[in-house]
Amino acid sequence: MRYFLDTEYNGFGGELISLALVPEHGDQEFYTSLPLPEDIHPWVAQNVIPYLRHVPPGVDNEMNRAEAAWQIAHYLQGDRDPVIVADWPEDIAHFCMLLLPGPGQIAPVGSLRFDFVATPGFSTANNSRVPHNALHDARALRTFCGC
Repeated sequence: MRYFLDTEYNGFGGELISLALVPEHGDQEFYTSLPLPEDIHPWVAQNVIPYLRHVPPGVDNEMNRAEAAWQIAHYLQGDRDPVIVADWPEDIAHFCMLLLPGPGQIAPVGSLRFDFVATPGFSTANNSRVPHNALHDARALRTFCGC
C-alpha cells in the first residue's frame, strides 16, 4: 500500500519536528511530534509550531526519536510492500534518518520503497485544511494523487 508522507522541520536542514503517514486506503493514520529544538527558526515559530496539535483527539503522540522509529516500524509491520510517497526530498531524508534510533541501529521496518512525485504548481500547504501541519499536508498530498 502507499503511505503519503509529510514532515515539518526547523528550517532548511533543521531538526525534524513532526511526521505523518496517511495510508492510501483506510483511516489508520500515523502522526507524531518530537521534542522541539531549543532554537526555533522564526518562520517555523510563526507558521508551524502553532499548528502542531491541530489533529484529531488521540492522534497526536509526542515521543522522542527512538520511540518514533519503533512506532513507525510497528505501524508498517502488517504491510509486506509499503511504498512511501512524498513530494519533497527532505521529507524522505527526515523519514529515513528517523528510522535510525541509535548508532548501528535501524527500526525493523523491513523493505520499503519510496516514490518521489513531482507536483509542479501544487503545494500541500496551500491545499491543506491546516497548512504546515504534517498530518493535514499528507492528507492533501493523498488527495492530489487521486486517493
